[in-house]
Formats: sequence, C-alpha cells, structure tokens
Amino acid sequence: MPEKKRSVCDEKNFDSLFKEEARSLFSYLSYRFGDKEQANDAVQDAFVKLWQKCAEIPYEKAKGFLYTAASNLMTSVKRHEQVKLKYYEKVSKIDSDKENNVSPEYLIIEKEYMDHLTEAINNLPDRQRTAYLLNRVEKKTYKEIAEIMEVSPKAIEKLMHKALIKIKKILDEGVG
Repeated sequence: MPEKKRSVCDEKNFDSLFKEEARSLFSYLSYRFGDKEQANDAVQDAFVKLWQKCAEIPYEKAKGFLYTAASNLMTSVKRHEQVKLKYYEKVSKIDSDKENNVSPEYLIIEKEYMDHLTEAINNLPDRQRTAYLLNRVEKKTYKEIAEIMEVSPKAIEKLMHKALIKIKKILDEGVG
C-alpha cells in the first residue's frame, strides 16, 4: 500500500509543524535581527503565508519556506526602517538648515520632494523596491544584489531601470 504524502494543508500536520519549528524560527530571527517583537511578528506572518500557500508547498519544503519567508519579512521591515531613518536624517538636516536661514519655500519644496520620493519607493513592486533599496540604501553592487536575490546581474539591471523610471515618473507627476 503506497504511503500517503503529508500535506501542509492538513491541520494536524500544520499544527505539528508549528510546534516543531516556531520556537526555533523565532530564536533564529531574534539572533539574526536582534528584535524579539519583530521576530515574533515575522514568525506568525510566515506561518500565515504558509497556510495561505499550503496547497503549493510540499510538506518536506515547508521548513525552508518558513525560514525564507520569515527572513524576507524581517529584511523588508529592516529596509523600511532604514528608509525611515534616512528620511528622519533628511528631516533633521532640514531642521538644521532652518537654523542656517534657508528660505521656508525651499524647506517646503524639499519636504514635498522627500514625501513624493518615499511614496514612490513604497509603491514599487517588491522585487524592484528590494533591488533599489539594496543598491541605494545599502550601497550593494548589482552583482551583490543578484546573489542576494538569486538572479542574474542583468536581471538586477533591468529591475533597477524599471524602478528608476517609475520613481522618476511619480516624482515628475508630484512636482507638476
């Protein structure tokens, strides 16, 4: 009699997987990213994603899916924090520029520009935003980004080109 394949969609299997992997995944993320609250959120989100895609993920690959999904979620959160940090640095620079008698009109224009830029970056598709942030925020080369995203450098070049076009379009619309 052939052995029945285990399915992630089976609640008992899913529950078992949660009991076996959640703590280990949490420890890994806490250690890697240093934030227990965000690690806990990422573990929960990863299991939600696994449940949503349970029909597509073989049981044997579920653990790898969870680690990849949770790591990607944490990386995305950290990148978003870096964008916010850069934004706050710009705002504090604007504040210091105020003290240096920069015109109020210039400050308004600069703030609007930064708002539009942040919006443009946040509205990029995930892969384009990831490539853009790795290149512009983390100063990674296309080759390094290609290794991280497991694609060719040419694919990164295309993603960056599309991202820059979309950002430019949004900024041009915002200025006009």
